[in-house]
Amino acid sequence: MTAKTQTRPGGRSARVQASVHAAVEKLQHAMPRDAVTIPAIAEEAGVTPSTIYRRWGDLRELFADVAIQRLRPDSPPADTGGARSDLEAWTDQYAEEMASGPGRKMIQDVLISQGEDGKASACCDITRAQLELLAERARGRGEAFPCVDDVLDQVVAPIIYRILYDQPLDESRWRRFIARLFEEIADKG
Repeated sequence: MTAKTQTRPGGRSARVQASVHAAVEKLQHAMPRDAVTIPAIAEEAGVTPSTIYRRWGDLRELFADVAIQRLRPDSPPADTGGARSDLEAWTDQYAEEMASGPGRKMIQDVLISQGEDGKASACCDITRAQLELLAERARGRGEAFPCVDDVLDQVVAPIIYRILYDQPLDESRWRRFIARLFEEIADKG
């Protein structure tokens, strides 16, 4: 596995990654985004520019890597006591985070970097893991939960589409999508 594809490095590599990510975050808050350079990041992080080039290749890839780290949840999805309400709460939070200024930048960074390193796929994997956790929790309570791919296609995708094309987000819209998914489960069961 190369440094560019390693997602959770350990030891010195982890410290370098954390330092560089922190430097990117700090500089993005301190100056216009287009003024952030690899030499400035390297100086802030206390590494050489060649370290950044070797690991990330270019600024676009580094921004995408930082964005993916931001997307990783700090805690499991909220447990509201029911499968449908869990999914609604998760969707509300997801839509709010993705529609925020940093969320939009994260989406842009990941989409712009769509190289061979699978950053867009990593974002999908993070979202899928959260939904699978909700599904597993529901099964543990003896409740039905929609197919995760259906949730991605019928709930998550429309949210991302609306964010990408600067369309208004409407909580009632995805609530209807979620209701429809649970109705389909009830009809099958």
